[in-house]
Amino acid sequence: MKLISFDQSGRSAWGVLRGTEVVVLTQVWPDTVAALEAGVEQIARAAEAQGQPRVPLAGLRLLPPVVAPRKILCVGLNYGRHVAEAGRELPAHPSLFARFIDSFVGHGEPMWKPQASDRYDYEAELAVVIGRGGRHIAAENALEHVAGYTCMAENSVRDFQKHNAQVTPGKNFERSGALGPWLVTADEIGDPARLEVISRLNGELMQHGQVSDLIFPIPELIAYISSFTRLSPGDVIATGTPEGVGSSRKPPRFMSAGDTLEVEIPGIGTLVNTVADEPAADEQGDAHV
Repeated sequence: MKLISFDQSGRSAWGVLRGTEVVVLTQVWPDTVAALEAGVEQIARAAEAQGQPRVPLAGLRLLPPVVAPRKILCVGLNYGRHVAEAGRELPAHPSLFARFIDSFVGHGEPMWKPQASDRYDYEAELAVVIGRGGRHIAAENALEHVAGYTCMAENSVRDFQKHNAQVTPGKNFERSGALGPWLVTADEIGDPARLEVISRLNGELMQHGQVSDLIFPIPELIAYISSFTRLSPGDVIATGTPEGVGSSRKPPRFMSAGDTLEVEIPGIGTLVNTVADEPAADEQGDAHV
């Protein structure tokens, strides 16, 4: 089952993708977080109920599959060869940082290359969406807490990322990343370790990693994160990016306006976004004199 969020007359809506149509379920639960709190089985039943409204997928402006997660936690340096290309030692514990939802757009929407930097780098990742929350989740039970998976263009603004030991500024520029195109429920994926993560920039293969190569596999990440914070339905965990990022290439390869980034995870889908220059402050309504 694929859960998809979209703009409907200026308001967020969501539903279940059925072929070329979306079964709209906003009237049942206001968003995917509320629906995931009810459970994936309840969502499936609602989608099968007679009389639910439907809209064509074609022409919809897509939003991140989860439009208002309580937490977005990302893992850095979680593929061994990415650690090597960054010139770092293998970590003893997961390296975590938080992202804000306004740093992401949905499938098909332009991402913004920041005004403040020309070191805008691509990063393809598998993102995990929590279905059943909790604290102190055991690794052996962790996948039972997963609602599903989606593609993430996590991306980084490298110079801001390295201003100090905390990477937060370089990871949270507005509209610098993307999520989507939809959330695929865990029952359709099975073991996520069998998945592959691929990125292409303007059609050229940049990254191709195996989720089985994660230093800290998904169950361990869920166990570690839930040891210090409560996970809730709809929370997003980005699992790390494979080797091949632009900052490690010789010469470096950064994104600029007019580029197209694809993040493909076979079995989930392909997230496609163009890059545009961040508009001037007065065009965003944020000018301050």
